[in-house]
Amino acid sequence: MKHCDDFVVVGNRASGSAFFKLSLRACSPLPEITAGQFVEVGVRQTEGIILRRPISIHDVDYAANTIVLLIRIAGKGTRQLSMLEKGERVNLIYPLGRGFECKGEDVLLVGGGVGVAPLLFLAKSFHSRGVRPHILLGYRDREQFLDLPEFDNYGKVFVATQDGSLGERGMVTEHSVFAKQFDCVYACGPTPMMRTVAESCRQRGIECFVSLENKMACGIGACLCCVQQTTSGHRCTCTDGPVFNSEEVIW
Repeated sequence: MKHCDDFVVVGNRASGSAFFKLSLRACSPLPEITAGQFVEVGVRQTEGIILRRPISIHDVDYAANTIVLLIRIAGKGTRQLSMLEKGERVNLIYPLGRGFECKGEDVLLVGGGVGVAPLLFLAKSFHSRGVRPHILLGYRDREQFLDLPEFDNYGKVFVATQDGSLGERGMVTEHSVFAKQFDCVYACGPTPMMRTVAESCRQRGIECFVSLENKMACGIGACLCCVQQTTSGHRCTCTDGPVFNSEEVIW
């Protein structure tokens, strides 16, 4: 069930050069949320800003009744969100989309750039089932690296950078941990990265799930701007996804 509720800002801090973490406390008890789902965040209507912003859910704390969003500053709307102060209110439509299904005992989570956002809650979900996942985070270079120590609480973390300035040099699929035969791989990040991860998994017979980052507007399947071509026809990323089995996606 979708909800449209006001949240109170309880924290807003920078994470890296172009990202920030927005912590929000719900004014009513949080519903059940699945890792991989997202929210549509209301932004104050000013010149050039009309639509809500779709943002992946980074973490959920039911005890504190809070949601954390990891957001990349990409334009006027997200920049405005980055300036929210404690005590201010923001409206969310949530939880939206189809999230991840936790499958397997030996799993790998792969994130690139802001694609790491939904993986923390996914790692936390696996950990609650007694599974400690391998977590591979990929970045262009050290400057793009997001210091996210929370991941260490739920899995074994590996890092890859294209220039070798942090972790292993190369793309995520070139990292040594990727050579391991996993039960299942979960990925979110730039399309070329996910396509490469999916193809590698296909060749090795590993089930793979990807969280697509198609452009969205309404978040409820009405505007059709996020339509993705799949083996079963055109499907809305915001309602049928954003998580798909990679075998379904026509890249």
